[in-house]
Amino acid sequence: MDVVVEHRNESDVGAMPRCKSAGRALALTLLVAMGTPIAARAADCSSTPAPETDWTDCSKKSLVLQGSDLTRSNLTNVDLTLTDLRDSNLTSANLEKANLVRASLKGVTAEGANFTRVEAYRTNFAGISANKALFVSAELQRANFDGAKLAGANFEKAELARTDFTKADLTGARFSLSNLSRADLTGATVAGPIDFDRAFMFLTRLDGLDLSGAKGLEQAQIELACGNADTKLPEGLTTPTDWPCTYD
Repeated sequence: MDVVVEHRNESDVGAMPRCKSAGRALALTLLVAMGTPIAARAADCSSTPAPETDWTDCSKKSLVLQGSDLTRSNLTNVDLTLTDLRDSNLTSANLEKANLVRASLKGVTAEGANFTRVEAYRTNFAGISANKALFVSAELQRANFDGAKLAGANFEKAELARTDFTKADLTGARFSLSNLSRADLTGATVAGPIDFDRAFMFLTRLDGLDLSGAKGLEQAQIELACGNADTKLPEGLTTPTDWPCTYD
Protein backbone atom coordinates (compact mmCIF):
# COMPACT_ATOMS: atom_id res chain seq x y z
CA MET A 1 0.00 0.00 0.00
CA ASP A 2 1.36 3.40 -0.95
CA VAL A 3 1.62 5.97 1.83
CA VAL A 4 1.16 9.59 0.85
CA VAL A 5 3.23 11.95 2.92
CA GLU A 6 2.18 15.60 2.90
CA HIS A 7 5.07 18.02 3.01
CA ARG A 8 4.41 21.38 4.61
CA ASN A 9 7.16 23.89 5.27
CA GLU A 10 7.34 26.03 8.37
CA SER A 11 6.38 29.18 6.56
CA ASP A 12 3.06 27.58 5.49
CA VAL A 13 2.30 26.40 9.03
CA GLY A 14 3.01 29.79 10.51
CA ALA A 15 0.84 31.52 7.98
CA MET A 16 -2.36 29.59 8.86
CA PRO A 17 -3.24 31.26 12.20
CA ARG A 18 -2.31 34.64 10.79
CA CYS A 19 -4.76 34.09 7.91
CA LYS A 20 -7.53 33.13 10.36
CA SER A 21 -6.86 36.23 12.45
CA ALA A 22 -6.89 38.42 9.38
CA GLY A 23 -10.20 36.84 8.32
CA ARG A 24 -11.80 37.51 11.69
CA ALA A 25 -10.61 41.12 11.62
CA LEU A 26 -12.02 41.58 8.13
CA ALA A 27 -15.37 40.06 9.15
CA LEU A 28 -15.62 42.36 12.18
CA THR A 29 -14.83 45.36 9.98
CA LEU A 30 -17.60 44.36 7.58
CA LEU A 31 -20.11 43.91 10.43
CA VAL A 32 -19.41 47.40 11.71
CA ALA A 33 -19.61 48.87 8.21
CA MET A 34 -22.97 47.18 7.61
CA GLY A 35 -24.37 48.50 10.88
CA THR A 36 -24.78 45.06 12.44
CA PRO A 37 -25.19 45.27 16.23
CA ILE A 38 -22.15 44.07 18.15
CA ALA A 39 -21.40 43.82 21.86
CA ALA A 40 -20.40 47.48 22.13
CA ARG A 41 -23.87 48.44 20.97
CA ALA A 42 -25.83 46.22 23.34
CA ALA A 43 -28.52 47.62 25.61
CA ASP A 44 -27.18 49.51 28.61
CA CYS A 45 -29.61 48.86 31.46
CA SER A 46 -27.63 51.09 33.82
CA SER A 47 -27.86 54.17 31.59
CA THR A 48 -29.90 57.21 32.61
CA PRO A 49 -32.91 58.28 30.51
CA ALA A 50 -31.95 60.17 27.35
CA PRO A 51 -33.06 60.37 23.72
CA GLU A 52 -32.33 57.15 21.77
CA THR A 53 -31.68 55.16 24.94
CA ASP A 54 -31.56 51.38 24.46
CA TRP A 55 -33.21 49.54 27.35
CA THR A 56 -34.15 46.41 25.42
CA ASP A 57 -35.10 43.59 27.84
CA CYS A 58 -34.09 45.73 30.86
CA SER A 59 -35.90 45.83 34.20
CA LYS A 60 -36.99 49.34 35.22
CA LYS A 61 -39.68 48.40 37.71
CA SER A 62 -41.08 50.75 40.35
CA LEU A 63 -38.86 53.70 39.41
CA VAL A 64 -39.60 57.42 39.39
CA LEU A 65 -38.74 58.59 35.86
CA GLN A 66 -41.12 61.53 35.74
CA GLY A 67 -40.28 64.09 33.04
CA SER A 68 -37.72 61.88 31.26
CA ASP A 69 -36.82 62.49 27.62
CA LEU A 70 -36.85 59.08 25.91
CA THR A 71 -37.50 60.32 22.40
CA ARG A 72 -36.85 57.62 19.76
CA SER A 73 -35.66 55.22 22.47
CA ASN A 74 -35.67 51.45 22.09
CA LEU A 75 -37.70 50.12 25.02
CA THR A 76 -38.59 46.77 23.52
CA ASN A 77 -39.65 44.22 26.14
CA VAL A 78 -38.59 46.54 28.99
CA ASP A 79 -40.24 45.96 32.36
CA LEU A 80 -41.75 49.25 33.56
CA THR A 81 -44.23 47.76 36.03
CA LEU A 82 -45.46 50.43 38.50
CA THR A 83 -42.95 52.95 37.11
CA ASP A 84 -43.78 56.68 37.15
CA LEU A 85 -43.26 58.16 33.65
CA ARG A 86 -45.61 61.11 34.04
CA ASP A 87 -45.00 64.04 31.68
CA SER A 88 -42.17 62.20 29.90
CA ASN A 89 -41.40 62.38 26.18
CA LEU A 90 -41.77 59.06 24.34
CA THR A 91 -42.14 60.51 20.85
CA SER A 92 -41.40 57.80 18.25
CA ALA A 93 -40.18 55.44 20.98
CA ASN A 94 -40.48 51.69 20.48
CA LEU A 95 -42.16 50.00 23.46
CA GLU A 96 -43.19 46.79 21.70
CA LYS A 97 -43.94 44.00 24.21
CA ALA A 98 -43.06 46.29 27.15
CA ASN A 99 -44.62 45.60 30.56
CA LEU A 100 -46.45 48.74 31.68
CA VAL A 101 -48.80 47.16 34.22
CA ARG A 102 -50.05 49.81 36.67
CA ALA A 103 -47.44 52.28 35.40
CA SER A 104 -48.28 55.98 35.07
CA LEU A 105 -47.94 57.59 31.65
CA LYS A 106 -50.19 60.50 32.57
CA GLY A 107 -49.52 63.56 30.43
CA VAL A 108 -46.86 61.77 28.36
CA THR A 109 -46.04 62.89 24.82
CA ALA A 110 -45.90 59.77 22.66
CA GLU A 111 -46.68 60.86 19.12
CA GLY A 112 -46.08 57.99 16.70
CA ALA A 113 -44.85 55.67 19.47
CA ASN A 114 -45.09 51.91 19.16
CA PHE A 115 -47.04 50.21 21.98
CA THR A 116 -47.69 47.04 20.00
CA ARG A 117 -48.34 44.01 22.26
CA VAL A 118 -47.64 45.89 25.49
CA GLU A 119 -49.09 44.64 28.77
CA ALA A 120 -50.74 47.65 30.35
CA TYR A 121 -53.44 46.41 32.71
CA ARG A 122 -54.78 49.29 34.85
CA THR A 123 -52.15 51.64 33.38
CA ASN A 124 -52.76 55.40 33.60
CA PHE A 125 -52.59 57.02 30.14
CA ALA A 126 -54.80 59.98 31.14
CA GLY A 127 -54.05 63.06 29.04
CA ILE A 128 -51.45 61.26 26.93
CA SER A 129 -50.76 62.77 23.51
CA ALA A 130 -50.27 59.73 21.30
CA ASN A 131 -51.64 60.65 17.91
CA LYS A 132 -50.92 57.98 15.28
CA ALA A 133 -49.44 55.68 17.92
CA LEU A 134 -49.68 51.90 17.55
CA PHE A 135 -51.48 49.85 20.22
CA VAL A 136 -51.95 46.77 18.03
CA SER A 137 -52.70 43.58 20.00
CA ALA A 138 -52.01 45.45 23.26
CA GLU A 139 -53.38 44.26 26.62
CA LEU A 140 -55.08 47.40 27.92
CA GLN A 141 -57.84 46.12 30.20
CA ARG A 142 -59.05 48.79 32.65
CA ALA A 143 -56.48 51.29 31.34
CA ASN A 144 -57.29 54.99 31.72
CA PHE A 145 -57.20 57.13 28.55
CA ASP A 146 -59.36 59.91 29.97
CA GLY A 147 -58.83 63.08 27.91
CA ALA A 148 -56.15 61.43 25.75
CA LYS A 149 -55.23 62.64 22.27
CA LEU A 150 -55.39 59.52 20.10
CA ALA A 151 -56.23 60.79 16.62
CA GLY A 152 -55.25 58.17 14.07
CA ALA A 153 -54.15 55.70 16.75
CA ASN A 154 -54.35 52.02 15.89
CA PHE A 155 -55.96 49.68 18.47
CA GLU A 156 -56.49 46.78 16.09
CA LYS A 157 -56.93 43.44 17.94
CA ALA A 158 -56.32 45.18 21.29
CA GLU A 159 -57.87 43.99 24.56
CA LEU A 160 -59.77 47.04 25.84
CA ALA A 161 -62.30 45.60 28.27
CA ARG A 162 -63.46 48.29 30.74
CA THR A 163 -60.95 50.78 29.30
CA ASP A 164 -61.81 54.43 29.95
CA PHE A 165 -61.78 56.66 26.83
CA THR A 166 -64.01 59.40 28.26
CA LYS A 167 -63.41 62.77 26.61
CA ALA A 168 -60.57 61.33 24.49
CA ASP A 169 -59.94 62.47 20.92
CA LEU A 170 -60.46 59.32 18.86
CA THR A 171 -60.71 61.01 15.49
CA GLY A 172 -59.81 58.46 12.83
CA ALA A 173 -58.81 55.82 15.40
CA ARG A 174 -58.94 52.16 14.43
CA PHE A 175 -60.59 49.56 16.68
CA SER A 176 -61.04 46.75 14.17
CA LEU A 177 -61.15 43.29 15.75
CA SER A 178 -60.62 44.78 19.22
CA ASN A 179 -62.41 43.81 22.42
CA LEU A 180 -64.27 46.92 23.63
CA SER A 181 -66.56 45.16 26.07
CA ARG A 182 -67.70 47.59 28.80
CA ALA A 183 -65.27 50.24 27.52
CA ASP A 184 -66.44 53.82 28.10
CA LEU A 185 -66.30 56.27 25.17
CA THR A 186 -68.65 58.82 26.75
CA GLY A 187 -67.84 62.35 25.62
CA ALA A 188 -65.13 61.22 23.20
CA THR A 189 -64.46 63.04 19.93
CA VAL A 190 -65.05 60.61 17.08
CA ALA A 191 -64.99 62.87 14.04
CA GLY A 192 -63.58 61.24 10.94
CA PRO A 193 -63.78 57.62 9.82
CA ILE A 194 -63.34 55.85 13.16
CA ASP A 195 -63.19 52.10 12.44
CA PHE A 196 -65.13 49.49 14.46
CA ASP A 197 -64.88 46.65 11.95
CA ARG A 198 -65.69 43.36 13.76
CA ALA A 199 -65.01 44.93 17.18
CA PHE A 200 -66.69 43.22 20.13
CA MET A 201 -68.87 45.90 21.72
CA PHE A 202 -70.70 44.24 24.59
CA LEU A 203 -72.04 47.08 26.80
CA THR A 204 -69.62 49.57 25.23
CA ARG A 205 -70.68 53.05 26.36
CA LEU A 206 -71.49 55.23 23.34
CA ASP A 207 -73.56 57.90 25.09
CA GLY A 208 -73.98 61.06 23.03
CA LEU A 209 -71.48 60.06 20.33
CA ASP A 210 -71.91 61.11 16.72
CA LEU A 211 -71.04 57.85 14.96
CA SER A 212 -72.61 58.83 11.65
CA GLY A 213 -69.19 58.70 9.96
CA ALA A 214 -68.01 55.48 11.63
CA LYS A 215 -66.85 52.53 9.51
CA GLY A 216 -67.44 48.82 10.06
CA LEU A 217 -70.37 49.19 12.47
CA GLU A 218 -73.12 46.61 12.15
CA GLN A 219 -76.56 46.40 13.72
CA ALA A 220 -75.53 43.41 15.84
CA GLN A 221 -72.78 45.48 17.47
CA ILE A 222 -75.17 48.32 18.23
CA GLU A 223 -77.68 45.93 19.78
CA LEU A 224 -74.99 44.87 22.28
CA ALA A 225 -73.70 48.36 23.04
CA CYS A 226 -74.96 51.13 25.34
CA GLY A 227 -76.15 54.47 24.03
CA ASN A 228 -78.80 57.10 24.58
CA ALA A 229 -81.11 59.38 22.63
CA ASP A 230 -78.18 61.59 21.60
CA THR A 231 -76.17 58.74 20.04
CA LYS A 232 -76.10 59.14 16.25
CA LEU A 233 -75.60 56.06 14.07
CA PRO A 234 -74.40 55.55 10.48
CA GLU A 235 -76.99 55.47 7.74
CA GLY A 236 -78.71 52.10 7.56
CA LEU A 237 -78.46 51.33 11.28
CA THR A 238 -81.33 51.84 13.70
CA THR A 239 -81.37 52.85 17.33
CA PRO A 240 -82.40 49.96 19.59
CA THR A 241 -85.80 50.36 21.21
CA ASP A 242 -84.20 49.51 24.52
CA TRP A 243 -80.45 49.87 24.97
CA PRO A 244 -79.17 46.86 26.99
CA CYS A 245 -77.52 49.04 29.57
CA THR A 246 -77.57 49.62 33.28
CA TYR A 247 -75.91 52.63 34.87
CA ASP A 248 -74.48 52.30 38.34
